[in-house]
Amino acid sequence: MYQARLETMPREELEKLQLKRLRTTLEHIRNHNPRYAQRFGDLRPEDLTDLSQIRELPFITKDELRRAYPLGLACALKEALVRFHMSSGTTGTPVINPFTRADVEQWAEIMARCLTAAGLTPADVLQITPGFGLFNGGFGFHYGAERIGCFVVPIGPGRTLMQLKFMRDFGTTALAAISSYPLRLIEVARKEGFDFRETRLRVGIFGAEVWSDETRKYIEESMGIETFDIIGMTETGGVGLGIDCRAHEGIHIWEDHYLVEIVDPETGEVLPDGREGEMVVTTLTREGLPLIRYRTRDITRIISRERCSCGRTMLRVDRIRGRTDDMLKAKGVNFYPRQIEEILMRHPETTPEYLIRIGKKAGKDFVEILVECRQLEEGLSRRLEEEIYNFLGFHARVKLLREGDLPRSEGKARRVERVEET
Repeated sequence: MYQARLETMPREELEKLQLKRLRTTLEHIRNHNPRYAQRFGDLRPEDLTDLSQIRELPFITKDELRRAYPLGLACALKEALVRFHMSSGTTGTPVINPFTRADVEQWAEIMARCLTAAGLTPADVLQITPGFGLFNGGFGFHYGAERIGCFVVPIGPGRTLMQLKFMRDFGTTALAAISSYPLRLIEVARKEGFDFRETRLRVGIFGAEVWSDETRKYIEESMGIETFDIIGMTETGGVGLGIDCRAHEGIHIWEDHYLVEIVDPETGEVLPDGREGEMVVTTLTREGLPLIRYRTRDITRIISRERCSCGRTMLRVDRIRGRTDDMLKAKGVNFYPRQIEEILMRHPETTPEYLIRIGKKAGKDFVEILVECRQLEEGLSRRLEEEIYNFLGFHARVKLLREGDLPRSEGKARRVERVEET
């Protein structure tokens, strides 16, 4: 562990610290942005005597952050800000998160915890493939690696042949990437006759996209590595909100920095542990953009608040199933792309490359799934169609493609295409 005392804090002590930091955060907002503080009415920080009282405070949404562009919700003087990052994938008005020097230090701390949880030490060589720019990923991994003393290969996104060359030449032991990029590395490596098992690579830390257990298994078997699922978002301070440990029994949330609730996406009601819903995050140590009850749109559940077999006491949430805005609806059935991926990846004939085409055809709902296959086996499309109907409850047409037929992206994979056919 990077900070064993904090990461193994007894729950009673941890909740006292959370309450103290929640009060401090509310006071910070009141002192630095009175207009923002109006959201909380007459509530004074000292009125909070129990963490459950946070349910009396309003949620904040991504749309509200957009409307505050560029710095309407900032809680620090501009002179105290050192830079900002912008939410990836945002169209129209972006979401800006300004950082103070203390925010950068907080980010480095939680990322050092994440990398250590994945087994990294000063002896490791970390190859960072997320970008170093408005997207926050590259910087977060870099700061964490510096904290624990890793050798960093800061290559950034793309240039897949160069990625493989550096992996071999610099003795890369750990790879950081968005979760679809290893699929591209595997594909190019096969074409080039590159064998990951002839390198020193042993760890992959992947996130920023939803990826299934089946895809995880495929990556691990293809690359000969152990993978770790890391979560986080620009709005709450960047990558590093949590990660699964080597027990792989859920994603640990760094609760001394973040307070997490799971709510019903429709009603906003807080759900009991074990029930799946939308994750809501309150930042407890951020200065530039502290957030109270931010609706992340991520769908998950709390697995446990008990001590993990790794020794950490901070709560564990399930791997992200999807996002409320990623949910698709066809023929009266709601589903997530990850559920389609799980079905496709159970078949060794398929590759992880697929595209869900969904929309209207002659006024009726239709779903078409294009999936690349290593071999176009007769009857496979029919079997996949039957499994989709049996598991998800709607009929979809499955079209088999040859490897390489779908377009590739060096950024986040495109899994859904909405169409309207007459």
